[in-house]
Amino acid sequence: MIVWISFFAVVLIILALDLGVFNKTPHIISTKEASKWTAIWVTISFLFSGVIYWIYDNNYISNPDELKPLAASIKFITGYLIELSLSVDNIFVIAIIFSAFKIPQKYQHRVLFWGILGAIVFRGLMIFFGVMLIHKFFWATYLFGFFLIFTAMKMLFTSGDEKFEPKKSFVYKSLKKIMPISNHIDHEHFFVKRRHITAATPLFVALVVIEVMDVVFAIDSVPAILAITSDPFLVLSSNIFAILGLRSMYFFLANMLEKFSYLEFSLIAILSFVGLKMLLHEFVEIPEWASLLFIALSLLVGIVVSLRMSKQNPKKTEI
Repeated sequence: MIVWISFFAVVLIILALDLGVFNKTPHIISTKEASKWTAIWVTISFLFSGVIYWIYDNNYISNPDELKPLAASIKFITGYLIELSLSVDNIFVIAIIFSAFKIPQKYQHRVLFWGILGAIVFRGLMIFFGVMLIHKFFWATYLFGFFLIFTAMKMLFTSGDEKFEPKKSFVYKSLKKIMPISNHIDHEHFFVKRRHITAATPLFVALVVIEVMDVVFAIDSVPAILAITSDPFLVLSSNIFAILGLRSMYFFLANMLEKFSYLEFSLIAILSFVGLKMLLHEFVEIPEWASLLFIALSLLVGIVVSLRMSKQNPKKTEI
């Protein structure tokens, strides 16, 4: 319990510093600032794998899978890379949502901050039930495996021209029925008062749509990391670190997503790999280092090919 409480205390302190100190005043986050924070978050995440080693080496937390310290660290990094890679699609959808509701750039960070708090809660619940299913029902592992392969095949054969339209979504239409929605943005406020009526601003609407879409994406990402480990602390901590770095990664990549169009094939390869790993876990034991190597190489190949192709076909695209 001490480890769990300490971990969540650190996360809350980080979030408090983020909103109360580093981003106290709403401002447009430049690519330079975003790249700096992206590097910081990735570095912190990799350094935390050393903390994982120390925790498991000293048995400071329950270890249901009886993992050795090095194996636990590798599983954390592998899970973190999976979550980070699957965040690319999430970033694209977030960019579309901000564009649809015309959210000014200087207020986007505030929306993402509160979105992350909600994402941590919802991911935590999904991970809890996912781990419980795997530990109680042996067939849950095969169910998750089939689902991941189905998702990978759907990504491979579905046309990329299909666009998500937030204002036509079920979430937006349902929200309009529940509460008044104002088209007016009042600085960084989520609600405004007009003629004795409290109405939601586009910032709040964007927040709700982003939150729901994150839950949808988590349906893919949570089973993917459960293929690596069912240890609750490793699954949750790797998820949270990926989510914490999502904001800076969004501001870094939002206007460059077209340059990484081939990264989708890396995601398909990763989802297929972890899906097959779940289905064949009774017959084939894949070492932790091999899983990490495959995922890292898949991401590297996707990034290199995307950058090379974007140089050959230069195309300016802004979201």
